[in-house]
Amino acid sequence: MARLAGVSIATASKAINNRDEVAAVTRARVLRAAAELSFRPNVLAQGLVAGRTRAIGLLTDELDGRFAIPILLGAENALSHEEMSVLLCDTRGDAIRRDHYLRTLLARQVDGFIIVGDSNDTHLSLSADIPVPAVYVHCRSTNPADLCLVSDDEGGTRLAVEHLIALHRKHIAHITGPQSYRTARDRATATRAVLHDHGLRLAGGQPLHGEWSQHWGRHAARLLVATTPEVDAIFCGNDQIASGAAQALVELGRRVPDDVAIVGYGNWEIFAADSKPPLTTVDLNLQQLGETAARHLLAALDGTTASGVLRQPCRLVIRESSA
Repeated sequence: MARLAGVSIATASKAINNRDEVAAVTRARVLRAAAELSFRPNVLAQGLVAGRTRAIGLLTDELDGRFAIPILLGAENALSHEEMSVLLCDTRGDAIRRDHYLRTLLARQVDGFIIVGDSNDTHLSLSADIPVPAVYVHCRSTNPADLCLVSDDEGGTRLAVEHLIALHRKHIAHITGPQSYRTARDRATATRAVLHDHGLRLAGGQPLHGEWSQHWGRHAARLLVATTPEVDAIFCGNDQIASGAAQALVELGRRVPDDVAIVGYGNWEIFAADSKPPLTTVDLNLQQLGETAARHLLAALDGTTASGVLRQPCRLVIRESSA
């Protein structure tokens, strides 16, 4: 290529890599020669020269991929523009598997890590074991110096509850997951706060805590109708619970949304869009979360580090269960 362009190898390299030292006319001549020869830069060689492998390790504790896969897709979208790849490892919540994958990925000399939790809850910091930058996603690290990206549960809850209030619902109940989950506690607290702001109280007096499952949604909805028959709306902690609640209400002769409006959380298509009726729900914007994590990791690789917890806004997806 350098011979065809009539320049030295050093000049050709500078032109291909868009270095400032090369005149515009010379760069154009080199690029024409590269196109004629179908030349592509050796990304691996460039990475070795720069001390990088252009690979990122993504560690997830999640068992079913509900959160990890959209986050992975978002990260890949951002990293592919930099010709970088992602190596996905599922620890399945097991410390031995996690340590094995850490050693394996570090042996491959990955440039950094994206650590994905199975909830917005606390994750053990791995910073002491990782000599490269790391970003935590959908979890909060135990080390305040780490950068953690989570969905804004308070903001998402406000979107859901204020939507129901705008529909003139006065007796709004809340069915959610176990109290041991930060997400369940945060959404329950935020639900009460939003209702209080509008001069309303939680129907039934207390949030109903149980499993993140359709079975719990069905059971809790039956309990609500039996104890709080005036209930006219239910905000659910996830889409599985909302789907189960909708099934139970229909079986009990309550029309959704005419008699009882329902809003879920998560926008998991298999439950939200295919539910009967399709669920209004809060979308966590997981792909955007993954893209943001990748951008912060790239910035850290370039020397610009950040720390603390960053909350990403959610959005409300309106479907027939409330509209």
